[in-house]
Amino acid sequence: MKIVLLAGGEGKRMRPILKDKCLLKFCGKELILHQLELLKEVGLTDVVLIASFGNIEQLKSICCDTVQYAIQRNPKGMADALLSAETLIGDSEFLVMNANDIFELDAFKKIISLASSSKADACLLGFKVKDYFPGGYLMVDGNKINGIVEKPGKGNEPSDLVNIVLHYHRTPKVLFEYLKKAVTDNDDRYEVAMDNMMKKYDYRVVPYSGAWVAIKFPWQIHNAMEYFIKKQGRSISKNTNISDKANIIGDVIIEDGVRVFENTTIRGPCYIGKNVVVGNNSLIWNNTHICANSVVGYSSEVKHSYIGENCWFHMDYVGDSVIMDGTSFGAGTVTANFRFDEKNIKVNRGVSRFDTYTNKFGCIIGEGCKTGINVSILPGITIGANSIIGPHVHLNTDLGSNKFIYLTQAQTTKVNPISVDQAKKDELMRKLKEKVK
Repeated sequence: MKIVLLAGGEGKRMRPILKDKCLLKFCGKELILHQLELLKEVGLTDVVLIASFGNIEQLKSICCDTVQYAIQRNPKGMADALLSAETLIGDSEFLVMNANDIFELDAFKKIISLASSSKADACLLGFKVKDYFPGGYLMVDGNKINGIVEKPGKGNEPSDLVNIVLHYHRTPKVLFEYLKKAVTDNDDRYEVAMDNMMKKYDYRVVPYSGAWVAIKFPWQIHNAMEYFIKKQGRSISKNTNISDKANIIGDVIIEDGVRVFENTTIRGPCYIGKNVVVGNNSLIWNNTHICANSVVGYSSEVKHSYIGENCWFHMDYVGDSVIMDGTSFGAGTVTANFRFDEKNIKVNRGVSRFDTYTNKFGCIIGEGCKTGINVSILPGITIGANSIIGPHVHLNTDLGSNKFIYLTQAQTTKVNPISVDQAKKDELMRKLKEKVK
């Protein structure tokens, strides 16, 4: 059985993060490598990876030689992606999944088991939900799928099973025929083709209630880092330099080459990547994930944040944020992460505002950004790659890529008109000394 990994999308919803989702690093290695390891564990080693022109070379450089590659020339949805790999898939039965969707091993075992024990033409993983989820719901009769209802609205759900992309197809040629014939004005040809096939072919659901992490928006990186930190548990390399006066508490992962100075507390769950330096009196806690070669300088606090590689901080507060590679904070920079009215934080995505579904969220900062001293960044703000925020800026609006925002101020210089009464100072000092006695 082949496994088809979809990694050729454009990722517009992830901006200002430019790095492909499957190339984001978690616990020291790219997400795509985590996926390949999991697939190997379940016996799925015949991999077709659908890439884009933008990421194909990087994927080839980090993935094993056994992976076959197809290029999706235009990001036109799943149908276009699968058709770009038609010759590689051939007549082989296959599973298809998004490279940035994270499942437990049990999901693969269940869908492979049903595919092997039945004659179903297709098997779809159905994620069991307790509350309303804004996605496609499966219409089922027993385990037979009769259709998919997209975003039916709360109270109108046809089942408690949401369609998520871990799909088995027994007859690729038939699927490709339907994909080519499907008519739609949107990028949902795959869904339209499947809906047409369900009227004629045997589609079955595989209920699943295990872990599922989908990275579609930047704030969902937090869910992925939590998943991998929890999965690995406590692990501290012997090749580190950790002060005896530092406190390492709970499930903390510390990689080779890390140095932790005196009076620092790292309270797990947390991940500290290779060669990270943590300065005196710092606090790192609550599922913080710090990638390799970063520096959390003196008296900084980092809480529940994803920190990329080669980032630098000094006397800063970073809360519930996503900070990408090569970012540097001047002393006194604060990322606010809580509204006065305690409502959920929303983030601008184009002309729309998206709910992060949490009332604790900081900012999203692209690669190579810098802040000056005493910068304040309000909740939900996005900052594009290679931008600079000057000293004392109160940033309450999004900032694009390659921008420099700074304050201008008028100053006047004149002769100092103020004189100090030394006698009063001497009298005050005398009284203070008397109190000491």
